[in-house]
Amino acid sequence: MDQLFDNHGRQMRDLRISITDRCNFRCVYCMPKNGLPWIADERILTYPELARLAGIFVRLGIEEIRLTGGEPTVRDGLPELVRMLAPLRQQGLKSLSLTTNGFLLSKMAGDLAEAGLTRINVSLDSLVREKFHRITRRDCLDRVLAGLEALEKYPTLRPIKVNAVAMRSFTEEEILDFARLARSKPYVVRFIEFMPLDADGNWRRELVIPGQEIFGAIDAWEPLVPIPDADVSSTARRYRFADGRGEIGFINPVTEPFCAHCNRIRLTADGQIRTCLFSIDETDLRDPMREGASDEELAAIVVAAAKQKELKHRINEGEAFQRASRSMSQIGG
Repeated sequence: MDQLFDNHGRQMRDLRISITDRCNFRCVYCMPKNGLPWIADERILTYPELARLAGIFVRLGIEEIRLTGGEPTVRDGLPELVRMLAPLRQQGLKSLSLTTNGFLLSKMAGDLAEAGLTRINVSLDSLVREKFHRITRRDCLDRVLAGLEALEKYPTLRPIKVNAVAMRSFTEEEILDFARLARSKPYVVRFIEFMPLDADGNWRRELVIPGQEIFGAIDAWEPLVPIPDADVSSTARRYRFADGRGEIGFINPVTEPFCAHCNRIRLTADGQIRTCLFSIDETDLRDPMREGASDEELAAIVVAAAKQKELKHRINEGEAFQRASRSMSQIGG
């Protein structure tokens, strides 16, 4: 099959699959307090449909698949989907991972490891109970931390990444607490700049804490040294502490865009291809598949969509920037 190249010469190797738009949290930078209108069940791709499409993407050169949401663990039977996708590792898939808020991990970690998952990213924006409650609108920090500890029991689930969205007047006082977490636990802590993907449209540039500012605060406390990364498409700038105890990453899409080397493509829970987080257009795979399209015909749709991948997200271009057509919870991280 043809490989997935866009019109700017970038090859797509990383697929993010959203399996649901529903979530048990209501994070202020993602979803309104009362939630969003959910996608109707009949429009959501079934697990066999997801497995079929994933196989097509892998045959087109995808090497990494990450399952996202919404919150993917709220969809029934998630380990079974992982089990259906795991054989793709014999066909060229190198990584099968999950991004989750961690709320259900203490119950699911073992099943996910047994099913064939290889990595987990846990979103955790505060280590302080009151602040965690404020940002997620859920009082369950202890349960998320218990989920992280449960992951430590399964060495096949490595690395364990903790992702913190950094926001002005919220994150600053916890920067070193997160750094200490990276030094005391087997977690890679990563700070992500706040992006304009919130459903309420309240994002403002002054709420962004540049990754370099966070780096400076940590480096002044305990020196950091860069970790060389041969993968130019990597979203994170990676550092380890100079004494070798712990790793910190910085994902800086606002102040240091990495669009020039982006290799990601997305599939929404209702079967739409998105070539950028900030896309305003989508390409439908669900209806052609349900109308009887062959694998070759579906692959041709994917190849054509990939060619139209946006050159860049334009966050920094003032009036040229257009907000994404969906919020993060509807797109998948």
